[in-house]
Amino acid sequence: MLVGYFPARQRDFAALMDAAADDLTARGARVVARAVQRRGVSRGGVRKTSLPLSPRTLLGAGKVREVAEVRERTGADAVVLLNPLTERQRHALVECFGCPAVGLAEVLAPVRPVPPPPPGR
Repeated sequence: MLVGYFPARQRDFAALMDAAADDLTARGARVVARAVQRRGVSRGGVRKTSLPLSPRTLLGAGKVREVAEVRERTGADAVVLLNPLTERQRHALVECFGCPAVGLAEVLAPVRPVPPPPPGR
């Protein structure tokens, strides 16, 4: 499942979600659902657009519940967020979703091969 958190001034969020889904698909993943959390769309939220809705989970409580329900219904093995996560956020989201929660950059990071041992060992 793919989730993105975007401020209101981020107008191209749908294109960013599409690009992320394409990147994941190219790496063999199947995106079974998407969810978008917008910040600052309402009048009251404009002042806080640069802040996460929750420092603990990045997303708002309602969106966390929605993602957990969709993830369970679709049987998604993981939730990939377009946004980077702190360790605290990752642990909280794993607990809420009941599956791994990772940032897109982690998934797309190149895998570094383990160098072979030096000869003669």
